[in-house]
Amino acid sequence: MLGGREITAASGAELRELRRDAAMIFQQIHLVRRRTALDNVAFGALGRISGWRSLSARGFPDDVIETAWTSLERVGLADKAWQRADRLSGGQAQRVAIARALCQQAQVVLADEPVSSLDPRAADDVLALLADIAHTDGLAVAAVLHQPDLATRYADRIVGISSGEVVFERTPATVQESEVAHLYLGELDG
Repeated sequence: MLGGREITAASGAELRELRRDAAMIFQQIHLVRRRTALDNVAFGALGRISGWRSLSARGFPDDVIETAWTSLERVGLADKAWQRADRLSGGQAQRVAIARALCQQAQVVLADEPVSSLDPRAADDVLALLADIAHTDGLAVAAVLHQPDLATRYADRIVGISSGEVVFERTPATVQESEVAHLYLGELDG
């Protein structure tokens, strides 16, 4: 369910509309390496751009470019707007991916292991940014993490899942280490 609507039953135009409401931040960052950071952020708005204007970032409407700039500023990378994506560090590239998700103007951001390939400092920076976006901007952020210590530091709620089933759901302060250990043991046993 997303926004009270069943995703699995949707198709065609309704499914495209639902997809616009959920932005993704991937484990593998998936930026267009030869394009600038600004272009990559603006690509987040492709779902709202129709016709010939979607073929090139040069044809994007002014409001999309303005939103892309604002999104880059929000993640602290406006100074990297004209830098090619393949010249960014891993942490910078992931922040560009977050800005792309913001430019999409979705209702929820889904982050699939957004820090798995980052060094510890960059991982902290990215998760702190996502937490700030959730709290300050009021945007729903759901992240899959396999680092329980990071989840307890940055999450408002932790949901433990094993074999596709919810095992627990509560605040970080009430999650016990034994519960987390059981999740990983269950995965090894299965």
